[in-house]
Amino acid sequence: MPCLTDEQLAHFDEEGYLLVRGMLDVEEIIQPIIDEYHGVLDNLARELYQAGQIASAYDDLPFGKRLTQIVVESGQIHAQYFDFSLPQTGIDADTPFWAGPAVFRCITNSDLLDAVESIVGPEIWSNPVQHVRLKPPERLVPKNHNGQALVSATNWHQDNGVVLPEADDSEVLTVWFPLNEATLENGCLQIIPRSHRRGLQTHCPGGPGGLWIPELFMDMDAAMPVPMQPGDVLFLTQHTIHGSLANNSDDVRWSFDLRYNPTGQPTGRDLFPGFVARSRANPESVLRDPVAWEKLWRDTRDRLAQEAHTPFNRWSADAAVCA
Repeated sequence: MPCLTDEQLAHFDEEGYLLVRGMLDVEEIIQPIIDEYHGVLDNLARELYQAGQIASAYDDLPFGKRLTQIVVESGQIHAQYFDFSLPQTGIDADTPFWAGPAVFRCITNSDLLDAVESIVGPEIWSNPVQHVRLKPPERLVPKNHNGQALVSATNWHQDNGVVLPEADDSEVLTVWFPLNEATLENGCLQIIPRSHRRGLQTHCPGGPGGLWIPELFMDMDAAMPVPMQPGDVLFLTQHTIHGSLANNSDDVRWSFDLRYNPTGQPTGRDLFPGFVARSRANPESVLRDPVAWEKLWRDTRDRLAQEAHTPFNRWSADAAVCA
């Protein structure tokens, strides 16, 4: 049965967010993901070492320090290597991604889906706008031609703003949680409570931090950081304005952001594969095989590598508020 209380649901509706402490079992859900990604990092390190792009595979370093060293030495972020989605542009037949079984088991975790069901109902679609975020210390990451860090604080935005207009009427729920502690120092999420009440705001493209909302549309005095521990889960509406702080620590900040919507509603990136995560009406339609999920992404990559597709961005830098 849905696990969120009436009080929690009222808070979500009123404030545009809900933080649930200790929702995910760290040993059952979080640790297997961490273990799986150690293998992904092993593969990346071996490839780069064999290609002569790094001096060592750095097997002796812990995950965050190892990834940071590889990023610094190779001069590349390698974010796509770990992501369980595809990039919005430039998809090739060999574009890397990771859609492993531990990630799939997390997306389809029954406790998580109980909470999701409380908000979007019993017919749940796993929306393909989903990502792992691995943010190394900002002072150490490579810079672009303007001297800006290639991974930095995430700009203020709404998740509705990063998808196509076809999903504007969809009830897309964001589920954000850290795999290691998210702190003020290492770049935890920050939100503006009640910002969802004003609907979709104009976004401006450009910069390493992604799309951004001009501050004139926001109540900056209401901005609130959200430090979190592994196991905590933050639920956001598609219109809740949020971003992240910069990672000023000595280690990687690591998080997942997942999205769900009622089955049948547009996802905003329908070229990417979603799936039925839960169905009370038609349980046979639920995808339960992580291998089949990985194949959905592999087949999509192979198809999109051969054909042009409409850009996912709806915004223009020429908008008056973006000047």
